[in-house]
Amino acid sequence: MDAKGRRNLVQRVASALVLLPAAAWLAWLGGWSFALLVAVAAGVCAAELLGMWGPLAGAERLGVAVAALVPLLASVARPGELLPPGAGPVLAVATVALLSLLLLRHADMAAVPARAGRIALAWLYVGLLPASVVALRRDVGAAGVAMLFAVTFANDTAAYFAGHLLGRHRLYPSVSPNKTWEGFAGGAAGSVAGALAVRAWLLPGLGLGAALVIGVGGAFLGPLGDLSESLLKRAAGVKDSSRLIPGHGGLLDRIDALLFVAPWIYVVVIALAVR
Repeated sequence: MDAKGRRNLVQRVASALVLLPAAAWLAWLGGWSFALLVAVAAGVCAAELLGMWGPLAGAERLGVAVAALVPLLASVARPGELLPPGAGPVLAVATVALLSLLLLRHADMAAVPARAGRIALAWLYVGLLPASVVALRRDVGAAGVAMLFAVTFANDTAAYFAGHLLGRHRLYPSVSPNKTWEGFAGGAAGSVAGALAVRAWLLPGLGLGAALVIGVGGAFLGPLGDLSESLLKRAAGVKDSSRLIPGHGGLLDRIDALLFVAPWIYVVVIALAVR
């Protein structure tokens, strides 16, 4: 690892030492404290996502607000449901408000469909997917969030070191030139190991087969989430979603894999009625 890589690693570790304990503590508390944390994260990620294409106007700011609202809606849903019945009307009103804003204030009519599409994507990508994190904490408890953190971050960490030490064959160079198949394999081992560790310590009611299913699913979905965000950044012509977190770029850069893994874990553990 060269000097730049070492500096980046130090920044990544320092940022993780600050952010991860706070997130873990709020996950342990649960309730509105954790839901608010996820809502704030969703709003920040929405601002980063939409900000890749320029300053946020009124329609984009509405998009940020709705994205932050969706995880809060998940906190009041019934067990086993991602969102409450009232979420549909809320999103319908938001859609009317969005198109009305675009109708009243648009500098470039040809750009309106792309703007509307990006804002709707923000609602789904960084609104609905984080809602599954809130639902996981609500229905499974802190152990469910621990499973999510372990599967995602063990994948990221193992892939990082395996890629630096062994990486030779590029995984998807047109989207993310630094990712390798060797890093993918290391990350897959990390995901499975993380799932098995949390099962052993915190989720004894989860069968071995289910833990393996969660780990293997995370091994594929984590990199898929990372590559999907990289695709959006390349489309926007930016390197990072923002400069919010030293060594990581933006918050969306840090949790892009987690967003894809969270619904998977929620579906598996809810289907098995695990607590």
